[in-house]
Amino acid sequence: MESECLTPEWASQPCLMGIDEAGRGPVLGPMVYGCMYCPISYQSSLASLHFADSKTLKEEKREELYESLKLDKSLGWAVDVIDPRELSAKMLAKVLDMGVLLTEAYLDTVGDPDKYRIKLSERFPSIKFVVSKKADSLFPIVSGASIVAKVTRDRALKEWLVEETGEDINRNFGSGYPGDPETKAWLVQHKHSVFGFPSLVRFSWGTCTTHLKGEVEVAWEADENEESGNGSSSKRQAKLSSFGFKTCEKRSEEIESSGKGRCKFLQARKIQQLTQF
Repeated sequence: MESECLTPEWASQPCLMGIDEAGRGPVLGPMVYGCMYCPISYQSSLASLHFADSKTLKEEKREELYESLKLDKSLGWAVDVIDPRELSAKMLAKVLDMGVLLTEAYLDTVGDPDKYRIKLSERFPSIKFVVSKKADSLFPIVSGASIVAKVTRDRALKEWLVEETGEDINRNFGSGYPGDPETKAWLVQHKHSVFGFPSLVRFSWGTCTTHLKGEVEVAWEADENEESGNGSSSKRQAKLSSFGFKTCEKRSEEIESSGKGRCKFLQARKIQQLTQF
């Protein structure tokens, strides 16, 4: 999602851009990256827009600022639900592909600021990068990106379409952060001893692992179409332990779970994988 699809009239002028994320810490819902950009000549006016780190603003104020920046013809913005490792490539490329003359970009720190800045500069040599801690508090252009990302994530979580229609899933999941009592209660209420959590939950995140301890042991068997001609597997399958599940400790079961042999239960009953209906 982004501002007007047409390239703005000021895109040929030197521009600056800020990038920030929302949802890095929660165990529920999407992670959203947002960017905001404008002509460098408009930079001095940003302070008058009262942008601030979205985490310091109440929801009503974020919504108000979000609606106002959408109406500002001197601002452009874009959001995306992406892996954080794609931040620089995807967000920068998106705006550059629109024909915007980016000359400066401001980002919050991801690891070592200097290493990240050097990496970005090598990929986008025509852009001056400023990578700083608390960039969303220091630079209004990043504050605006923070608001765009946070409002988009909040709306996405409220409107989230729950895929598990057969389950009685309520939407009282709080903020989605692992320390939120309402979120923790929701996780306990919606945990299945075999299947884990609904798709809204980030299974692979470390903050979710503690909630899956002591559940049913699961062996992840290999399918025949993944085995090579000599009966050995041509590729190892992922184990459910990668997603926090407790795995079997017996050696024979470990071999079956690793993809080196098909599950004996399925072999004995001549059960095949169904690929077409």
